[in-house]
Order: sequence, then structure tokens, then C-alpha cells
Amino acid sequence: MPRIFDTPMALFDAVGQELGVSDWVLLEQDRIDQFAEATGDHQWIHVDPVKAASGPFGACIAHGYLSLSLVNLFLPQIVEVRGLAMGVNYGCERVRFPAVVRVGSRVRGSAQLMAVEEVKGGVQATIRVSVEIDGEARPGCVVDTISRYYPA
Repeated sequence: MPRIFDTPMALFDAVGQELGVSDWVLLEQDRIDQFAEATGDHQWIHVDPVKAASGPFGACIAHGYLSLSLVNLFLPQIVEVRGLAMGVNYGCERVRFPAVVRVGSRVRGSAQLMAVEEVKGGVQATIRVSVEIDGEARPGCVVDTISRYYPA
């Protein structure tokens, strides 16, 4: 269940707070292969299980950008802003990939509201999302997302 904000202005009261976590997602080889096909990145560490088994990570790993792309799946599960005419993804800052995500790993998003500011006609929120890996100390991705919310 996402954390609900009744209006974009309500975000101001939550700066610095943890917003919650998403559901777990299992990263199977099929999803990694589909991402490779969509992006043209067919590097063996992602798509060749036999070669990857004897490589540096002991198995295929998800593309860093696949981990990043899952933020679009996770954010609506974590936070919901109501009273909108429109919400848009404005961009991101500080993308990092601290740990590899091996095939078969479960990942989820956790989020913290870092900053909120007024922009022309709306509110801009910076939300730090960490793509956590089940059983691992370090996340697979950390990104500061920037969203703009325009009230109805």
C-alpha cells in the first residue's frame, strides 16, 4: 500500500522521511534477456549463463540500467500523490550501482523524500530510491528521482 499524500503541497511536511518499500520482484533470466533485446546490450555477463557461471560474478547479472528502470515499477507502489491534474518524471540525479544484481535475485525499492520545492504551477519532489537486493547489504541501484506534480 503506497503512502498517500492528498495534495502535492502535503509533500512539504514529509521531507527527510522514509516513504516505504515496494513489493519484491524476482529478476529471472527471461527479464534480463528481454532488456538486452530492447537495448541491444547483449554482453555475455548478462545473457550467457554458461560463460557467466565461470566469470567474475558466478552467474549472469542484471544490467545496471535494468535495475534503474524498475524504479518506475516501484515508485507507484511506495508513494501516491492525489489531487493532481498531472504528474511527470522530470529526471534523475546521482545514479549509482553499488552492487551487482545476480539472476534469480529478489529486488524491491525503498524510498526517502529528500527535497520538495515549488515550481511554476506545481511542486517538485526529489525522492531517493534504493533498489534493495534480498540478503545483500548493498543496493543494486540508488537514484535520486525528480518528479513534478501539478495540482488539479
